[in-house]
Amino acid sequence: MRRIAKALLIGTIAGVIDAVPMIAQGLNWYAIASAFIQWVVMGIIITHIDIGIKGWLKGLIVAELCAIPIMIIVSMDGFSAIIPIIVMTAILGSCIGYFGDRYGK
Repeated sequence: MRRIAKALLIGTIAGVIDAVPMIAQGLNWYAIASAFIQWVVMGIIITHIDIGIKGWLKGLIVAELCAIPIMIIVSMDGFSAIIPIIVMTAILGSCIGYFGDRYGK
């Protein structure tokens, strides 16, 4: 149970980090809630998956793969609209992987 709690905490922190700039940009609450929940779930998935690679790389790969559906929807506004998603996903996914391996066990 402690492992799940730590994974939820790591994911929640990532969700808050992602949500703050979205709030500042005035995005709708559905988009903000969706992004926040995605990071909470990513905290659980990335922390618990074992694919035999470094934590930060595991987080990067899993987070980017899981973000593809969101990127497809956002790409309707043009390719430049998904660049911030790719960058933030890489940063937060890597951080979740790193901290999940370090503290989530």
